[in-house]
Amino acid sequence: MNVFYVLNGRKLKRYFLISIAVVFSIGIIYAERDNITVFAPQQQPAAIYSVPTDKKVVALTFDISWGDKRTEPILNVLKEKNIKQATFFLSSPWSQSHPEIVRKIQEAGYEIGSHGHKHDNYSKLSDEEIRKQITTAHTILSDVTGKQPKLIRLPNGDFDKRVLRIAEELQYKVIQWDTDSLDWMNIGTDKIINRVVTRAHPGDIILFHASDSVKQTHEALPIVIDQLREKGYDFVTVTDLITQTEVDGKAVQDKTSSTFPQINASELEY
Repeated sequence: MNVFYVLNGRKLKRYFLISIAVVFSIGIIYAERDNITVFAPQQQPAAIYSVPTDKKVVALTFDISWGDKRTEPILNVLKEKNIKQATFFLSSPWSQSHPEIVRKIQEAGYEIGSHGHKHDNYSKLSDEEIRKQITTAHTILSDVTGKQPKLIRLPNGDFDKRVLRIAEELQYKVIQWDTDSLDWMNIGTDKIINRVVTRAHPGDIILFHASDSVKQTHEALPIVIDQLREKGYDFVTVTDLITQTEVDGKAVQDKTSSTFPQINASELEY
């Protein structure tokens, strides 16, 4: 009988230790749930770079954060080329300072999304500050435009999973791009044209800028539009692109910081 109780005592001790280990593991998983992607990848918020479709449609998008010299020439090009649909991502301080240009964008019928408030890398901010930046921009843009934006392109295209989660909680879709015109680098009109025309594909979201930092966008844009039309492409807003097709969200990994993507010198030849 004594042996019986000794063996059961050892078993009880082993079960107890196993139970402690299981509870401890569950605690770690719960505490680190925002940094774990392998358990439920389909439930993780994702940024939208493009949409899968066989239709020859692309979305022209323009980011604006400062200046008043470049936007109107770009609007004139879009009007001259009879582009009825495009998407502009506006920073809220710029919108507040240039309501008359915002009004022209609206009057042309173009979609307006948020480009955030402070032009900073949100992945470096605390959760509270990320939320504040997005909601501040939301309030200002809603006041200026009379409509609540539902799309956001984060400053510098920078985000991590925390930013995506908070944006989703605030009912925003985070929009990136598949084709970067590199107009922000002022690489030359021909190179901007070649980059966009050779890289564009069905369901593509194309990145341009309309801030004063870009010098060649208004020169490249008419030719880009003509050549894409020759290839059979139509132009839609980001929202239309999303609603008419199933969204292809790309999995996002945590990163400490990210500003503009690193560009190899060889890429500038295209």
